[in-house]
Amino acid sequence: VQLQASGGGLVQAGGSLRLSCAASGRTFSNYVMGWFRQAPGKEREFVAGITRSGGSSYYADPVKGRFTISRDNAKNTVYLEMNSLKPEDTAVYYCAADSGYSGPHTHVQFYDFWGQGTQVTVSS
Repeated sequence: VQLQASGGGLVQAGGSLRLSCAASGRTFSNYVMGWFRQAPGKEREFVAGITRSGGSSYYADPVKGRFTISRDNAKNTVYLEMNSLKPEDTAVYYCAADSGYSGPHTHVQFYDFWGQGTQVTVSS
């Protein structure tokens, strides 16, 4: 499956952004989807994940209560709604697809396909 992330940009602290990740090539609903981020000099880290049906989601502690992951299987798209953004949220955000039968997983090695990343910059 091919993934194309979009929606990043520059926003002031306290603001909001909505990231989108459009999938193509294979049956989107067969994949658990995740969002990761990578700040300069840091490892890529899990942000949020959602099950195939969209019925369950899981969040990293730093974003709980501020970020919401969702998916529209009819549109082959997963979203990440980000509110109350902080400067420490600044990173390149990546969407990823996991073809396994459990999850969402928090480790990068479980994900088979990755989007190209979209930059999110939060100014203080």
